[in-house]
Amino acid sequence: MTRVAFQLQVRPELLDEYLARHSPVWPEMLAEIAAAGRRNYTLFLGDRGTLIGYYETDDDAAAQAYLAASPVAARWESEMSRFFLGLDGRPDQAATPLPEVFHLEDQLAASGVHAASDNDSASDNDSEGSAS
Repeated sequence: MTRVAFQLQVRPELLDEYLARHSPVWPEMLAEIAAAGRRNYTLFLGDRGTLIGYYETDDDAAAQAYLAASPVAARWESEMSRFFLGLDGRPDQAATPLPEVFHLEDQLAASGVHAASDNDSASDNDSEGSAS
């Protein structure tokens, strides 16, 4: 699985409209994102229009190619492109991925340390409570 993050800049004067366009996203566009193989697709918006996107996929090149060929995605991105500063092309195709510098689970696995699960914490709390 590949994790992909990207950054775009939303035009500050269009922030409210940008938010409205995502509440909700067209159902057919949601279906195309899923059909492309992207999962856990999330967008975060900072107060000055900095947009951070994140998704997971098994094959990012195939997901990109699928969306590049999708008439639905082309329509969506054509309508959305005016919201972004400094972007040449379709937003979903032109955004530059951010390099990943840290991922907790990968580093835990590499170090041999295992994170406590929620069940472990609950068990510890139960044990403490029953011992008194």
